[in-house]
Amino acid sequence: MAQAADIQGMRPSPARRWLRRTASVALGAPLLAGLLAVPTAGSAGAAAPDKAPTGSSTVDVSLDTLSPAAPVKGDTLTVSGTLTNKGRQTIDGAEIDLRVGPRLSGRGEVDDAAKRKGYTPGADPDAIDDKYTVKIAKLPKGISQNFTLAVPVDKLDLDASGVYQLGVSVSGRTAAAPFEQVLGIERSFLPWQPEESDKRTKLTFLWPLIASPHVTAETRSDEQQTPVFTDDALAEELAPGGRLQQMVALGSRLPVTWVIDPDLLASVAAMAGGYEVKSGDTTVPGKNRAVAGQWITALQKVVEDGKVIALPFGDPDLASIAHRGKGVSGTLSHLQNASTVGASTVETILHVKPSTDFAWPVQGAVDPGIVDVATSAGAHHVIARSDSFKETGSLPYTPTAARPIGGGTTAVVADHRLSTAFDGSLLRADASTLAVQKFLAQTLTLNEQAPDNERSIVVAPQRMPTTAQAQTMARALEALSGNRWTQPQDLVAASEVKPDPLASTKVPRASAYPKKLRNQELPTQAFQDIRTTQGSIDSFETILTQPERVVTPFGNAVNRSMSTSWRGRSLEAQAYRDAVLTYLKDLTGEVQLIDKSDVTLSGRSATIPVTVQNKLVQGVDRLVLRLKSDNIRLKFNDDGTMAELPVRIGGGHSQSVKFDTATSANGRAQVTARLFTEDGTPYGEEMTFTVKVSEVTPTVLLVIAGGLLLLVLAGVRMYSHRKRAVASDTANGGEPEQPSDPTPDTGPESGAPSGTGEKVDR
Repeated sequence: MAQAADIQGMRPSPARRWLRRTASVALGAPLLAGLLAVPTAGSAGAAAPDKAPTGSSTVDVSLDTLSPAAPVKGDTLTVSGTLTNKGRQTIDGAEIDLRVGPRLSGRGEVDDAAKRKGYTPGADPDAIDDKYTVKIAKLPKGISQNFTLAVPVDKLDLDASGVYQLGVSVSGRTAAAPFEQVLGIERSFLPWQPEESDKRTKLTFLWPLIASPHVTAETRSDEQQTPVFTDDALAEELAPGGRLQQMVALGSRLPVTWVIDPDLLASVAAMAGGYEVKSGDTTVPGKNRAVAGQWITALQKVVEDGKVIALPFGDPDLASIAHRGKGVSGTLSHLQNASTVGASTVETILHVKPSTDFAWPVQGAVDPGIVDVATSAGAHHVIARSDSFKETGSLPYTPTAARPIGGGTTAVVADHRLSTAFDGSLLRADASTLAVQKFLAQTLTLNEQAPDNERSIVVAPQRMPTTAQAQTMARALEALSGNRWTQPQDLVAASEVKPDPLASTKVPRASAYPKKLRNQELPTQAFQDIRTTQGSIDSFETILTQPERVVTPFGNAVNRSMSTSWRGRSLEAQAYRDAVLTYLKDLTGEVQLIDKSDVTLSGRSATIPVTVQNKLVQGVDRLVLRLKSDNIRLKFNDDGTMAELPVRIGGGHSQSVKFDTATSANGRAQVTARLFTEDGTPYGEEMTFTVKVSEVTPTVLLVIAGGLLLLVLAGVRMYSHRKRAVASDTANGGEPEQPSDPTPDTGPESGAPSGTGEKVDR
């Protein structure tokens, strides 16, 4: 959308030189059109569905390089590219010409010029001196031909400072059209500033270091808690030539403000210390520790004296939180925690103190809810974008970025045109070159809108630029070096610039939030899943003797679950959240009750043992084991049908917890056993078993008494016999023999379920 400056009135007329240059072409245009009308009409009815390009679309012209991008006096402009004949006939006598002019006035004219396609007689300028024409005798159909044009700048008839449209055209003849005509053209922009400007625009360019989550909540049980990655794709971005390696290498020589997701730093630092990668149902050692270490070291050197903005850990999606997550309890607490963790992570790894006072919603789209969420996490500056933060008046220029929006909050409004200048695929050289030239053209026309009003402009590009996009951005910024019409400024300084009194300070309504962006947000279910996971973490933490081994990796995983990078990847986001919760359940299940078979009690009292097993590498504490009987015939310590005992178990051990019981009648009692935390929260699954009570009757007692009497009589007889034997030995001078102690019969406790029909006697 053009700025108000470009629509407030008529644009200036072309220069007289331009009129003289194009007058003859304009006068001849009607005659040429008449000559061409007959063959066009005659062929209309016979046009094939796959009709080949004709006219000025016959040849595809690509401009691969334009150097220098912003020439000065004395330079030679060199343009190179490729011609491709897409027609069905050979082109004879092809000539490649450079066309320059007219001077464009305003940012809107730059936009309009970029949209033009094809050659228009009278609207496109004449070719420059034939001396600089490149000639090709024949260009067969389907064949490509490279070309290079080199022209001294002083031969281009450039007048005042400004942006000029530049075009490269190819003319020639074919068998069907034996007269010379323009068969292809490509346009770009030529910024021209022969003299230094007294007033220069202050330009802030954000340089983001952000990546998708690659670290799971899982860690190995070793002392270092070796992290487990979902894949090794992050290493590809860190390796030489990779996206993140290029971002650091290119940014090291540019005047930019680094905007960093601390999760990326934490992930790379974890790789450098040793990591494992999931491979099916198992894990394998990661092989890129050195690559990660080199990247961290390079970044540490780059940011020593630079400005660093730390986003909340994991780069949480502020819009999703505002629109779908704010109503789910705990969500805002996670965001606040992510901000705190993010600051400490950057300071620990990069050894610089970052600014944490900035929030960056997706594509700078804001509404009141997003601003509220951002400020609730401690930010006082929100990076917005001008296509969201629309101007309400007829401001004749692009205003300064900083805008007070109330409540002590400042919106730093990035320029939409400049921020989106490097979107899309820039793998082709011609697309990259055009993006650079258009960026330079927009910055120069912006500076010339109000040359006496020095303004501060912010550029906030896409969050995760591709390698080609990063290289193109670097070329554009390098072309601005030397303080031509801009001067660099960091984001903190830009946020403190005195606001323009005419600029809009009204935050857009919630209904104005782009539908396309809203459809990409995390669903409410995502935040409900996160709440469930956090509840399990809180319960688990209370019983651990080393809770930090669990709280830290799972807390980071929760923050990653809210990442902006999940936009448009709902299935992958759901899979990540599910994996976190599944692993947490696996861990909590390592502390469990061992299944117990039915128990038989003989007598009025007995002890019932219940085994608790801990397979974790750390100990557990602050647990209680509760037994509950469903029948009064079985009581615990005469206190009732329920009893509790504390549980404390070392890592990798089991504990047998023994409950004293009392019985009052024969029969069966169903007993339920379950673990609880100290605050009464159930832990794990409950276990049930049956207790069979067998009370002793008078008849049984009489039988037992008779048996005891027989045992006593047998004992007396044995004693008498032994006494006579000892006396005989003594009379013969021998020593009496002493019986030895019996060998104890004990064994290690087993964690397996007790046997069927276990009998417990007291």
